[in-house]
This record gives sequence, structure tokens and C-alpha cells, in this order.
Amino acid sequence: MESLNLNRRHLLQGLTTAAVSFCLPAMSSRAAQRRGAERPRSLIVLWMNGGMSQLETWDPHPGTPSGGEVTDIATTTPGARISSLMPQMAEQLHECLLIRSLTSKEGDHEAGAAFVRTGYRPEPTLKYPTLGAIIAHELPQPDLQLPPYVVLTPRIPVPEGGYLGNAWNGFRVFEPGSGVSNLNAGVSDARQTRRLEGLDLLSRQFVQRQGVAAGDVLQQDTMGRALQMMKSEQRRAFQLEQEPAALQAAYGHTEFGRGCLVARRLVETGVRVVEVMLPGFDTHIANHEGHMTQCRILDPAMATLLSDLRQRDLLQSTIVLCISEFGRTPRINPAGGRDHWPGWFSCVVAGGGFRKAAVIGATPAELPTGEPPVPEQPVSIPELYATILTLMGIDGRKEIITPIGRPIRFVDAEPTGVLLTDPSLIKSI
Repeated sequence: MESLNLNRRHLLQGLTTAAVSFCLPAMSSRAAQRRGAERPRSLIVLWMNGGMSQLETWDPHPGTPSGGEVTDIATTTPGARISSLMPQMAEQLHECLLIRSLTSKEGDHEAGAAFVRTGYRPEPTLKYPTLGAIIAHELPQPDLQLPPYVVLTPRIPVPEGGYLGNAWNGFRVFEPGSGVSNLNAGVSDARQTRRLEGLDLLSRQFVQRQGVAAGDVLQQDTMGRALQMMKSEQRRAFQLEQEPAALQAAYGHTEFGRGCLVARRLVETGVRVVEVMLPGFDTHIANHEGHMTQCRILDPAMATLLSDLRQRDLLQSTIVLCISEFGRTPRINPAGGRDHWPGWFSCVVAGGGFRKAAVIGATPAELPTGEPPVPEQPVSIPELYATILTLMGIDGRKEIITPIGRPIRFVDAEPTGVLLTDPSLIKSI
């Protein structure tokens, strides 16, 4: 039976890969060329909002009391088996590092999301920047006419710039693939020019009367960047009309699938960080059924994204991270659901220098009574993010002085070479 399932998966993956390949005539070299000779690095975060269950996705334990209804399948990473709900990702896992031992102490959605987004546990006295905000702040792109940090399909509060300032908040796009609202002036060029001249006069009068420097007016800077984007050809990256129908179908005709395709177009243009959010993982009731539904969306979109990036020679300059705010309990509750579980959970990371065809960490098949056990080879969120920053060329231990005069480091951890293809990279900063 497994042989038959593998044959079916190989056929499906072959058709998907063929569709992607067919859609990319002479595109791979052009995509890499647009990134430039220095190949600036980008990060795509696939955020599984609500707390994805590791047991129904990346770390199944079928046939055990904690396994539930899940079955597992072989993957292209030798010895690694993942949920049968992810057949296309099973064929792409050789491109990925699977971490099964992430740890956190935050089991509340808001606090858990804040910790996983920033690497710091939330506190009332200081708002920390997200990983995306740090990267955008530290790696400016002078020739980029789009926001450096874009969030697609946001369903929770916007990722914050924290102590770096609101200028580094994520730029929100609610309907990926449909362009960006309000980028067309709606009036003639002459009338638009008169409006801008009037606005400029009011702005200069405000600066004079209030006695502030023009550079201190965030609204004026925001307006300038918006006008630049309105005139830029780079804004086409938000649209999908030029993408072949077969490729769009491979990603999936879903909001998340379109978001992943837009994410590829954005990093191709030079955007530093793109986050695509997939909600629906808060499965306190009917956990297995909920994950069946969401994995049908995630699986083709993520697998096609990895294949698309690789064929365009962009995967080595783009880190793809699939992560959630925490995992789900090994025990199944009376409603057939799983509850919040930050003790150990999983993520998948690919590209940019991370190890391929490897698995880090392991979790017990059965949960003993008493204190929750610690997973093998635990990896903390700060360690993961320090490693990502290192691969992006950023010193995560860099000390910043916050607006209230408090010294703080971007990440309170050191990068770890065990996650990397070349561990010596951690010494390059």
C-alpha cells in the first residue's frame, strides 16, 4: 500500500513540477539577474495562525495514544516521515530543515505570537520589533521603491516596528494578487500636481508653526514613499496577471496560495521580508478535520513556492520559514481537539544556507505522567532567529539604545551552527 501511495505522490509531484517548469521558460536566470550580482537576501515567513498541531503535520506519531487519526508517509529526506496530509511537501522535504524541538513558555495566543515574532517574551515596559522589522531596518535597499516589509492576508494585529519605530511596521495587503488599494490617483496628472502643491504648502506651514524639523514629520515621509510607489513599475509585483494560469493553479486558487505567489514576486523584486498568513489552526474542537482543511491549502502552496524559488535560482538567497505561535497538546480532549502546547512544536525552514534533508530534535511518542518531558536537541526561538539574522548578514547581538535609553540586543542568543549547511558562517559577522 505504501508503494502505491508513493507512486501516486511521485506522479502528483511530477505533474506539479512539470507545470512549474513549463511556466518558467528562460525565467530562472532573469529572476536571479533582477536580484543583482550581490544577490541580496530575503525572508519569507509562512505564519500558521492559531497554533498548528505538530502531530498532524511535521511530527506525527501514528498508532500511539497521542497520534490521533493521523497517518504518516515517507519523504525525500531519508528516514523522515511527516503527516499524510502533506504529500507535496513530502516530495520537497529534501530542500528543508525540519526542526521538531522548538520550545516556548508562552501558551497564550497573543503572548505566544509576540514571542515567536520577536524572540522576546512580551513585557509592558518595552515593545520589541519583529524579526521582519529588524531585517528591514538593518538592510536598506536604496533602489527598492516598495515597502521593505510586507504582510499578506493579516488576521491579527500588524507586526510592529517596536522600539525601532512605526516606520518599520509591516505593510499590509489584505487581498494578495489584486494589487494594492489606492495606488491610482483617480484624477488627471495636472489636478494631482495641484493637490500635491497645496499639500506641500500646508506641510511647510505646519513645520514652521510647530517649530519641528521636516525630517521629524512621519506623515510627510510616508506620503513621499507612497507617491514613489504610485509611480513605480515595481508595484506590478503585487499583481498576478502576468503569471501563467498553470503556475497559479499549482500554488492553489486560495488566498494563501495567491499570497505565496505574490511573496515570490516581491522577493524577486528585492523586498526584504514577506509574511503570508494562513489562519484556522486554533483547533480545540475537531482538530484532525481542521488540519485536513488547512493542509489542503498549505501543502500545494508551500511546495510550489519552494520549487518555484529553486527553479528561478532564488532559493539560496531566500529563507523560507513555516512557523506558528506554539503547537498542540499530545493529549486529545473530549471534543476531539488539541489544546495549546508551547513545550515543544515544529517548524520547517529552507534556503539561504540552512541545512537540507535534515531533521533536528525528536519528541516522545507517548506523554508520560508528571512533568512534561523536554524534547531531544531543543532549539529556542532566539537561537533560530539569531541564526537567521547571521545568514542575512546581521549581527543579532548588536546593541541598540531604545528611545527611553535602555540598551537591548536584537536577539538574546547566539546563532547555532548545527542548523547550517556551513557552520563556519556563524563566524562571518
